[in-house]
Amino acid sequence: MDYPKQPRYFHLLWDDDLDELRDVLQRIRDRRGEVVSHWYELYLLHFGDDRTLSQSDFRRIFEPALLRNQEALLRKDMDAYAASVLRTGSELAERHVPLDELIAAVQLFEDAAQAVFPCDPAPPISVYNKFDKLSHIRIILLVAAYSRLQSASAATRINALELEARNLPADKRSRFHGLVGHSAAMREIYGKIEEHARSGASLLIVGEPGSGKELTARAVHECTRGRRGPFVALRCEAMPAYMIEAELFGYQRPEPNSHRYLGLYGAALGGSLFIDEICSLPLDVQETLAECSRRGGEVRIMASSSRDPEPALRVGQLRKDFIGLFSGRRLQIPPLRERRGDIALLVRHFIDLLNHRTAHEPAIAGIDDHALELMERYAWPGNVRELYEAIETAFCGARSDIIGAADLPAWLSGIDGPGKRLPTIAFETFADAERAVLERALEITGGNKLRAARLLKISRKKLYSGIAKYGIRPVETRSAVR
Repeated sequence: MDYPKQPRYFHLLWDDDLDELRDVLQRIRDRRGEVVSHWYELYLLHFGDDRTLSQSDFRRIFEPALLRNQEALLRKDMDAYAASVLRTGSELAERHVPLDELIAAVQLFEDAAQAVFPCDPAPPISVYNKFDKLSHIRIILLVAAYSRLQSASAATRINALELEARNLPADKRSRFHGLVGHSAAMREIYGKIEEHARSGASLLIVGEPGSGKELTARAVHECTRGRRGPFVALRCEAMPAYMIEAELFGYQRPEPNSHRYLGLYGAALGGSLFIDEICSLPLDVQETLAECSRRGGEVRIMASSSRDPEPALRVGQLRKDFIGLFSGRRLQIPPLRERRGDIALLVRHFIDLLNHRTAHEPAIAGIDDHALELMERYAWPGNVRELYEAIETAFCGARSDIIGAADLPAWLSGIDGPGKRLPTIAFETFADAERAVLERALEITGGNKLRAARLLKISRKKLYSGIAKYGIRPVETRSAVR
């Protein structure tokens, strides 16, 4: 069967949806100067001095982009719309706007744009729902552009490192299919990846956020002999639950001659489907995946979870037949604090990649001993991802060709105040754990809610909901009463 070559996100909205959005799209186009001004105010409020873009840069990038986008949508030209958003995403990536800041800025745009929606009468709720779907498309496109630029710029360097690593004996490896580390724990992981690759069976990868679960799954896929199909990833927490089933298994509108969207499962035939954070996967989708596996589908399912799935199974968040797909095939990724000997190697690796990607003048030659010591003493609750973000911050603001302690983020260097010993977390229930994690993130960030949300890789809304749910007091108040 021939499937349409259009990207899948085009099928989240249809022509009649754009017709219903026409009035608000015209308002955004005609009042784009007002929208961008309000948008920048929200951006400044949320990011403050941590923001990447100045007001002039913000307006120079987004005002013409907004005009292009709205004109394309009003013409129902989704190819032109996609090209415009991809162009904006590439420009933001070249200016080193962090990915989480980029995604948050898109969410802030929704608030700014809705300020010019009609008031009397207000649009029906369906308009807001379709506008949310349009925002989802925009995020997919921006992330695609960002990832494409970063992947292309790093590809040459990574391929050279991989070729070098393959010629080393197993006990000498320090790199393996995108993973970096020469500790005993990582070399054991490399060996297990090869074992699971040979088996060809489903695999569950467990590890803390930022520890490299998707990279590990990709490594298993790349090591599997005779693999023909692609590696396809579904990130459950980044997608509304109501969209996951259609995104996985595809759909077709009932109208005659309408296009059919294949779905990620079909796209992964002959290859691997990676499902990130399976505890967020709806139960009916788990049932369908289990049934597909029982029928002997040509898709290897790999999944990940940032916590032990057994409690989720006991409370009914995971189905027994679905989790049974991974019975006896589980790979535990160690957190960075348990392999501190890899930090220096990771730092060097990230500096090399950033030098290759950015053409920094002068090139960053390395990091001094004091700065490296601070990094090796830190607990890294966000693991390798957090380490990369710290190096990227230091790299962009380095005062010389050697990164020093003063170049590190203040929360790591302690220059803005003495460092605090991280609190020990002890709990008996999931609620205790959730509350403790929220409190710990707020304490690490000095009560800065935006940074705490970034650290935990959750939305601001989810963080505020947790603070309200558990009645968490501000950091200074808690410190006073302890």
